[in-house]
Amino acid sequence: MTDRIEKQIDITAPISRVWRALTDHVEFGEWFRVKLDGPFKVGEPSTGRMNFPGYEHVRWNAVTQAIDPEHHFAFTWHPYALDPEVDYSAEEPTLVEFHLEPIETGTRLHVVESGFDRIPAGRRPEALRMNTGGWEAQVKNIKRHVE
Repeated sequence: MTDRIEKQIDITAPISRVWRALTDHVEFGEWFRVKLDGPFKVGEPSTGRMNFPGYEHVRWNAVTQAIDPEHHFAFTWHPYALDPEVDYSAEEPTLVEFHLEPIETGTRLHVVESGFDRIPAGRRPEALRMNTGGWEAQVKNIKRHVE
């Protein structure tokens, strides 16, 4: 599959708790390792700076696409946009979606990032590979954060 990444994790916490960790910009920053400049608002840019060691030079730039309380949260961004010398704004962004569903033990979180086929061919494989590993880590991070 070259166009999308899908990850799923079951979290032993109520949907309201997982939702807050996803959509409160301060809490999101704690588990995602980013310092955001302000809250998520549909249709508006979300900016900040990564604070993961070694990646402090990376700016966070996303646009919030959807906030459907306790069900669906989505934003677009430029995946694996790490080089400060490159202007990624001409590229088509990918769509990151978080879907929450109740399960007997708490919450099932499903993360989908799609649109990699629109990334320039020269950087598509690396962006897909790095974000696949990144989402693998991030779903564990949010689980650890809320449980």
